Amino acid sequence: MQDMHALDGEAAALRSWSPPHGTAVRAVVLVLPGGRSRGRQPASTRNLAYRRMVPIARSIHRSSAADGVDTYLLRYRVRGWNEPSQDPVRDARWALDGIRARYPGAPVTLVGHSMGGRTALRVADHASVRTVCALAPWIEADEPFAQFAGRELIVAHGTRDHTTSPKASYEYALNTRDVSDRVCRFELADGHAMLRRADTWHDLVRRVVAGTATGTADPTVAGAMDSPDGLRARWS
Repeated sequence: MQDMHALDGEAAALRSWSPPHGTAVRAVVLVLPGGRSRGRQPASTRNLAYRRMVPIARSIHRSSAADGVDTYLLRYRVRGWNEPSQDPVRDARWALDGIRARYPGAPVTLVGHSMGGRTALRVADHASVRTVCALAPWIEADEPFAQFAGRELIVAHGTRDHTTSPKASYEYALNTRDVSDRVCRFELADGHAMLRRADTWHDLVRRVVAGTATGTADPTVAGAMDSPDGLRARWS
């Protein structure tokens, strides 16, 4: 599924980390990097937003490949969200359609950071998506949430994030609890880049993905989903 979604001379692409040969694929993870609010410059694997998600994708692969999880990292066509085009949303839908064609029955977990988090929220209505893990997501007023009926949402946000709003992600998770009982949100003492406590972010993502792959939610995640205070849970 490389370089198949082209527009204006640029193409999106997927990088994959597959399970060992002979292992049946039972679940898929699609990792969505951040970007910019506006920007028609071609996205590159050298962009910092993309490079930050490579170790997360590798961490997912190391911990879940033996369980039959196929991991993909999306490189967008261009760097910006670019309202009203919403370019990364179009790219993510292309990727999800390709994944569904390859693995028709496999549940997909979306892991998105910043603009990628917003993208994940928007494409959660895709038929293959079961779970969204939104890391420090960029959320604007009136962000839709009805698409989470019957799906899971796990949000994680750094309390020292000055790029995207922890308050906005809390309010979004609160609204989403109106349509789904599988919603929780975790707070970490870190900033937007997820670098100071990188191992902690990676651990959270690995445990979310493991729950999708095995069908048994991580106890900390399940506990937050069942708790009235589970939208300000601490992940340590």
